[in-house]
Amino acid sequence: MEGSKECDLVIAVLMYAVRCLAECDLVALRNMNFGPKEIEALREMSISDLYRVETLRAHCLKIALNRQIFWPMMDHLRNHRESEETQRTLIAVDAPQGMMNTLFGVGPREYSRLRRMLSVAPSIGRPTELNDDESSRLWSAWNEIKDKDAIGPQSPDTYLALHAETGLPMRAIWNMTQRWEQE
Repeated sequence: MEGSKECDLVIAVLMYAVRCLAECDLVALRNMNFGPKEIEALREMSISDLYRVETLRAHCLKIALNRQIFWPMMDHLRNHRESEETQRTLIAVDAPQGMMNTLFGVGPREYSRLRRMLSVAPSIGRPTELNDDESSRLWSAWNEIKDKDAIGPQSPDTYLALHAETGLPMRAIWNMTQRWEQE
């Protein structure tokens, strides 16, 4: 077992247990099945003892997956990943900071960081006003795409669909749709 992945796991769990002990998190230790004798043994453990674990051929762990926690955790991670991808997509099409704040709670610093990360050129001045033809095209697309039951701003995907369908700048789409929502 020398240098094996199992050894790495045992060392990591023992280090975690020692940290729980140092932070007086006895509940976590009890949840891992550490009793009073095992806790006392942890108190006596040294860093050298952790390195010696690599030389032992024993595996003292019983690992089990808690599906009731695992699947919600995986769903949360997937949702977070999808949200980040949507944010990057919106930034790449020059979504304004107000839009990103309203839809995702992105503050000015994070907004600037995302723009720099994606190499989006800085926007200077006011967004261009749409002419009558563009405004009419956006209005038609808006009435087809928007969720009529939504309270407040539409979903980010709605704005991306409007941008894809009309080819209009995201800043103009956001400004016009916000005006329409207020009216």
